[in-house]
Amino acid sequence: MSDAVQTIEEGALAHRTETGQFDALNTQIERSPVSAIWTNGLLAAGAWALAAIVTLALPDVIPWGGTRLFAILVGVGAALLAMLSVSVHHLGAAGRTLIHYGPWFIALGLWFTFWELSTAKLGWLPKPFFSPPQGLLNVYVVDWQRLLLCILYTLRLWAIGFGSGVVIGYVIGIGLGWSKRFSYWGMPVLKLIGPVPATAWIPCTFFFFPTTFAASCFIVALASGIPVAILTASGVGSVNRAYYDVGRILGAKNWYLIRQIAIPASLPHVFVGLFMGLYYSFAVLVVAEMLGAKYGLGWYIQFQTAYSAYANVYAALLIMAFLCASIVRLLFFSRDRLLGWQKGFI
Repeated sequence: MSDAVQTIEEGALAHRTETGQFDALNTQIERSPVSAIWTNGLLAAGAWALAAIVTLALPDVIPWGGTRLFAILVGVGAALLAMLSVSVHHLGAAGRTLIHYGPWFIALGLWFTFWELSTAKLGWLPKPFFSPPQGLLNVYVVDWQRLLLCILYTLRLWAIGFGSGVVIGYVIGIGLGWSKRFSYWGMPVLKLIGPVPATAWIPCTFFFFPTTFAASCFIVALASGIPVAILTASGVGSVNRAYYDVGRILGAKNWYLIRQIAIPASLPHVFVGLFMGLYYSFAVLVVAEMLGAKYGLGWYIQFQTAYSAYANVYAALLIMAFLCASIVRLLFFSRDRLLGWQKGFI
């Protein structure tokens, strides 16, 4: 019996030893430099380096400004990606974000290479209708002062138009969702105006507004306010009536019910309307800035199109896309902060 027990103990000891050695080997492998390398980072560095080499090594079909600067910037990006490939795991949350977007870095480097080959190097997409990446970069370097001024003018017009449209649309939406009488008269009018593009009201704006800037603000406000009004009314109208009944039993007045029940419950719908209104406002922003504006990205696009300077047009469009994406990101952040209490309920 004792021999059997001793045999079992020796077998268990040997198993624990082998298991410990195996775990130690796994830990060593996990900590080894090979496993710490960010593979997508290395591939992205190679793709960006390829774009830099193609930009410098191959001759341009037509001379473009900014070729050397673009190659230097892409080469620096390749070097940074190469360094990050061995250090990204030590950057915490920022490193995890970079790892998440690793395939996009690869795709961007390949896109730079294809874009460079198809325009500046091989001429498959001819000038002036298509511009290589260094053409856009040259626009930012040469014309940055006027672009900056146009950005400020565009943001001013958009902020006034979008802000006023959201406020008015939100108030109207609460009234439509709360009052049956107001909804009876107001909802058909809103449904009649809503499908009509905001730009179709341009002839009327010249009659009702004294300046072209005020008319432009109205066009942007109309495009952004209608979806906010409709979705706010939907949010207020979808609140469970039992909540109102309980509030009235406890002595709450109508203003208290609106402020404490209707408005918080309608916020998810309101943010959907804000997102829709944001995209609609940027869609009409270019047209709104064509109404006699002296500056602005919409004016800049129209002005450069008249001279067939399509590189400038594409540069302005990229700026508008970046501005819109940044504001969308800000709206997402605001929504998560304001609606954090609703997690788990909606």
